[in-house]
Amino acid sequence: MAKIADRASLRRLYDEPVREVLVKELPFLDGHCRALLAQSRFYVIATQGPDGLGDVTPRGDRTGQIQVLDDRTLALPDWPGNNRLDTLSNILDNPAVGLLFVVPGLSETLRVNGTAEIRDDAELKALFETNGRLPLSVVVVTVRQAYIQCGKAFVRSQLWKPETWVDRSVLPPMGVIIRDHCQLGAVMTDQEIADDYKATLY
Repeated sequence: MAKIADRASLRRLYDEPVREVLVKELPFLDGHCRALLAQSRFYVIATQGPDGLGDVTPRGDRTGQIQVLDDRTLALPDWPGNNRLDTLSNILDNPAVGLLFVVPGLSETLRVNGTAEIRDDAELKALFETNGRLPLSVVVVTVRQAYIQCGKAFVRSQLWKPETWVDRSVLPPMGVIIRDHCQLGAVMTDQEIADDYKATLY
C-alpha cells in the first residue's frame, strides 16, 4: 500500500474533470439553487474544531425552513438538540462551513461553501416560528461557492428505493445500541426514544 502524499500523484490516478464540472461553481445562489433549497428538508453542515478535526452534523426540518435572505445569504434555524453545541462552537472558532442540501427522492444535491455567524436577532428568529416556538439561534451563512452535485452517490447507494432499506430486525433496538455505545446501565425502549424526540423536537 502506497500513501498518496501530493496533488500530482493524486491527479495521475484520475482523469481530468470535464468542463461542465469546472464551470458549475457559482459565487451566489441562482434560481435553481433557490428552488432546491425551497424543497430541501435535510442537510448536513461541516465545520472544523480548534483541535483541527472536522465535524459533520445532520439537520432536518419542515420544507421551507431554509431561508434565502438574498443571493449570497442563507439563514438556518438552530433548534434544541443534544446541547453539545459542537457546530456552533466550531463556528465561533472558525467560521468556514460546508453544507450539503438533500431533496427527498432527488439524486442530485446542492453544495454550499462559505462562512457562518451565529445570530439571535428577534426578527431573524421570527422567520422560523413553529408551533409558537422560536429557534434558540440562527446560523447565517455568507455563500462563497454554490453548485449542484451529481447524483451518482445516490444512484449507487439506491438510497431512495424502499426495497433496499435495511430490515430493522437485523440491528439491535436503538436503546440497546445507545446503552452499549455510551456505556449506560439502563435501556430506553423505542417508544421512550420516540417520546423524547417528540417532546424536544421544537
